[in-house]
Amino acid sequence: MSVWTDLPGQDAVVEQLGRAAAAEHPHHAWLFTGPPGSGRSNAARSFAAALVCEQPRAEDRGCGECHACRTALAGSHADVSVMATENVTFRIEDVREWVTKAQDKPSSGRWRVIIIEDADRMTERTTNVLLKAIEEPPPRTVWLLCAPSPADVLVTIRSRCRPVGLRIPSIGDVAELLVRRDGASPELAEFAARVSQSHIGVARRLARNEDARTRRDTIVRLPLRLRGVSDAVMAAGELVELSNAEAAAAAEERNAAEREALLHTLGAPETGTLPPAIRSQLKALEEEQKRRAKRSVSDSLDRVMIDLTTFFRDVLTLQLGTRTELVNEYLRPELSAFAEQSSPEQTLDRLDAIAQARKRLQTNVAPVLAMEAMVVSLL
Repeated sequence: MSVWTDLPGQDAVVEQLGRAAAAEHPHHAWLFTGPPGSGRSNAARSFAAALVCEQPRAEDRGCGECHACRTALAGSHADVSVMATENVTFRIEDVREWVTKAQDKPSSGRWRVIIIEDADRMTERTTNVLLKAIEEPPPRTVWLLCAPSPADVLVTIRSRCRPVGLRIPSIGDVAELLVRRDGASPELAEFAARVSQSHIGVARRLARNEDARTRRDTIVRLPLRLRGVSDAVMAAGELVELSNAEAAAAAEERNAAEREALLHTLGAPETGTLPPAIRSQLKALEEEQKRRAKRSVSDSLDRVMIDLTTFFRDVLTLQLGTRTELVNEYLRPELSAFAEQSSPEQTLDRLDAIAQARKRLQTNVAPVLAMEAMVVSLL
């Protein structure tokens, strides 16, 4: 057991970060990049835990067992801060606050670590505020930035960060993680890893939640039951409802876990009235969770599109005879029949329609209207 245990398929990254954590003076700024689902945020948190690990021997840092490692991974270590936003971009006021916080000395560990998730959501003006702190770093502060790719971060920031590139793990690596960490059966783990296309977070949810698997199956089977425009309009409304249900279910699970972790960290009593100080922090958490709800629905809608894309990706694979493994292997008979009734050109048009809908949903287009236009294009 170590802080690196839950980073499947990232052996090179683990070796790189392990050496850095053991160094007397690691680089002061790091940029973690990788496709969605590759685990870049998890890697940053694991590195943060290794940096504050209490083990006296450098080669043992990142043990995963000491109090510092456990609290850092749980998000409750005093010297490890996570900077995230549920908005389209970071507010400049928030970045200034964290730049000020970076000047403080660590309260207990060797380093103060600040993780910036979705660093690609910073505007140029906001990035310039951060640039000053990275150009002239405090002696005991380490910045960990996360973004999909190096190109998503301004070159002035990128040039001052040590790069850490993650890749999408293999289906086998993700399945092994689900069996070991979540107790999934090998068959269920392999299925979840395959249909999530090795997206660790999605795979874990599918492996643990039967309702999530049912919702996904309904989405993927949608093209099989479209017969006309009326079917398309009804299906579009169903997709929006499914995405709302998925977002609500995911939020409920995450919110409950965050509440439990906060109460545990604050040492709240299991029964009785909570002290005023704890109630105020609990209220702040609840307000943050409400602000997050809107983005959760948007992310869920996008996930619906991705799942729907896998259907037509598999159809195109069969039409072209590429012999590539199917994402939805369990639907092979239905996919084969659908592929025989259309051409590769039609399939590409349908994939384009889904891609266009994903772009529209990033604007202020009403979700139902965007979905209706998309599903009609799938006829």
